[in-house]
Amino acid sequence: MEKYHGAPNGQAIVSMKLLDRYIIRKYLSTFVVMLGMFIPISVLVDLSQKIDKFKQYELTQSEILSHYYDFVWVFGYMLFPIFLFLSVIWFTSKLASNTEVIAILSSGVSFYRYLRPFVIAATFIALLAFGASMFWVPNASERYNDFEYTYINKNQKVRLTENIYKQLSENDFVYMSNYNANRKIGYNFTWEHFEGDELQYKIKAQNIRWVEKDSLHRLTKYFQRSILNDEEFIRNESRLDTLFNFDLDELVPVTYKAQTLNFFELNDYIKVERENGSPLINHHLLVRHKRWAIPISAFILTLIAVAVASFKKRGGMGVNLAMGIILAFLYIFFDKIFEVMVEKSNFTPWIAAWTPNTLFAILSIYLLRYAKK
Repeated sequence: MEKYHGAPNGQAIVSMKLLDRYIIRKYLSTFVVMLGMFIPISVLVDLSQKIDKFKQYELTQSEILSHYYDFVWVFGYMLFPIFLFLSVIWFTSKLASNTEVIAILSSGVSFYRYLRPFVIAATFIALLAFGASMFWVPNASERYNDFEYTYINKNQKVRLTENIYKQLSENDFVYMSNYNANRKIGYNFTWEHFEGDELQYKIKAQNIRWVEKDSLHRLTKYFQRSILNDEEFIRNESRLDTLFNFDLDELVPVTYKAQTLNFFELNDYIKVERENGSPLINHHLLVRHKRWAIPISAFILTLIAVAVASFKKRGGMGVNLAMGIILAFLYIFFDKIFEVMVEKSNFTPWIAAWTPNTLFAILSIYLLRYAKK
């Protein structure tokens, strides 16, 4: 590793521009190396778990390679804060073990000035992560999840299947008590059409299903109540074949839908889902908040890493890395706990998204105060 050479009087003479460039270069290069080390290992581990499925469905080499291209984007983005954190601890610990940090600070550079290049590099990573989360990762996430639930986790529940409510238009509302995506059949189907505040007609059926071979919707125990000129009309059918202007699957979007939308699409989607009274609205809001929270975590985790690793400790770099791994898993733990709380209860999405960052920001302030003493 490069070193800053001290002057004859024992004090390091450091050019601030050289210092900034040196730390930024080391920060970014170590981060890239960390990604280059762990992502291929993750691909190999994932491949070993899925190889039988690939053979079962006779997937081509190009299909598998395309899947792992998407895997790299999704996996890399999901764990980038951890890779970033460990990479900063790694190279900062090496600086400390070579007494370079002491030399820098002894030359008259304040600890907060020493932090500047770390913040600049973190800004670059945060902007890259923000752009990826808003535009690139959603496309990869859609392809990745579609592949996973088509070939790997085929029978896993990925759609909301109970109490499905959907607003088709300003005047039309649909409800199903249950939906079976594999059979494309919905139970206790209801469709209400309003003109202003007045109900014009209401359709009910014991079930509705899509008949692929005939390209039509089949309703069992069909009932329709219509109101025209203050007169009520009733129609009953044991079975009715018809064609509606909607796809049953579109009424029940996959639970990961929000993750597949870019910045603008996600905002529009949340607006529509909120108007429709979607039970998944909190999940969608959490996805949006985390697209801002994860890039911000780059700054917080960088400051913690620098504070932890900037000075020699008994046990050396191993102690710093051990602390880094513990803190990294704590961050993941809090992130997942609050995510589950949103999905399983009515916990506020923005609190869930920002609490891990808030807790670690408080920790970073404490560690920075301790480190500069």
